[in-house]
Amino acid sequence: MALTDREREIVDLLRVDPLLAPAEIADRLGTTRAAVNVHLSHLTRKGVLRGRGYILSEEPSAVVIGGANLDIKARSAAPAILATSNPGSGSMAAGGVGRNIAENLARLGTPTYLVAAVGNDAMGERLLADTSAAGVRLDHVHRSGHPTGTYTAVLDATGELVLAVADMTATGNLMPEHLGPLRELLAHAGLLVVDGNLSTATASHALDLALAAGVPALFEPVSVPKAAVLAPLIAADRPLFAVTPNREELTALTGLPSGTDAELLAAAASLHERGVAHVWVRLGSRGSLLSSVDDEPAFVPALSAAVEDVTGAGDAMLAAFAHALLAGHAPRQAVEHGTAAAALTIESAHTVRPDLSPRLLAQALAERTDRRPTPAWTRDSATPHLRPRHEHQEHQ
Repeated sequence: MALTDREREIVDLLRVDPLLAPAEIADRLGTTRAAVNVHLSHLTRKGVLRGRGYILSEEPSAVVIGGANLDIKARSAAPAILATSNPGSGSMAAGGVGRNIAENLARLGTPTYLVAAVGNDAMGERLLADTSAAGVRLDHVHRSGHPTGTYTAVLDATGELVLAVADMTATGNLMPEHLGPLRELLAHAGLLVVDGNLSTATASHALDLALAAGVPALFEPVSVPKAAVLAPLIAADRPLFAVTPNREELTALTGLPSGTDAELLAAAASLHERGVAHVWVRLGSRGSLLSSVDDEPAFVPALSAAVEDVTGAGDAMLAAFAHALLAGHAPRQAVEHGTAAAALTIESAHTVRPDLSPRLLAQALAERTDRRPTPAWTRDSATPHLRPRHEHQEHQ
């Protein structure tokens, strides 16, 4: 059990009276105030207590382990011309797939803990300050000896990605021994999200801990090369709740083609055979495919969005999916939440939309779902049963 006997005694007291002072708790338990303060600190780190006043956390929390870095974005003022200098503008903000997912979750109201590696440098201090201000809990971030990671993206005048360069050395050197009390965090979590920026050893350790704790695990491959490296981690003896690749990452995970609807379903089925309950495949402007072990597959067309900047939309999509799952929605309904969050993020100049909220997401779901475009799906002769539902637009 993750909680010690003394910690359980303190929790029982606080359930009756959340305003008990440490000295009063010490008197009732026959211990010292200093010892109680240590236990309260541990309970906060484990996610049992949140905020001041010793409020017991009743909401299921999410634990996200993955990349955290600074995003450096340059946008051309005109159609981009390669191999030369292009006039434009630039910006810098906190980023990283895992970190972005965590911030989106926090903005949607889910108690969220980030486990990541950040350098002992000015960029790391800025990243932590911005992430904490968004509501993400950072007790378990590892301060690495490597520089804080960077993701440098070049966008054309329309906001579409031209190219990107990622320095994820700090994240790649996050080892199992750096994860801190992840076991205790998972004992009170509703979901673990693992992104593919992690080393094989660290990702494997995190998934093993989730399995031991009985916590559903969601794996985001991040890129084709990383999906290929981490593919062996997906195995029937370590079931995963969901895997969220794009088409190319699905091929990297399975070694199977994914160019047609029939091939997509066959590749998804191979992941089901390896213990994955839900395979959510992002198909760009076409939308996405949700394939579930216990339900018919559903294609989900994308919601209309006026593109401002595509970076971060996939992270918002996954976060809203996870948030909806924790709120009790079925996976298909959770996909719709993710679709709406992606559309909202595409319309923002920010990688994580700063005004993202449950109310904004609900409004987008209500308004855009009713006026979504009629999708034009190809229908392979081998898959006549496929039917469109309602969409998302994915961008890594």
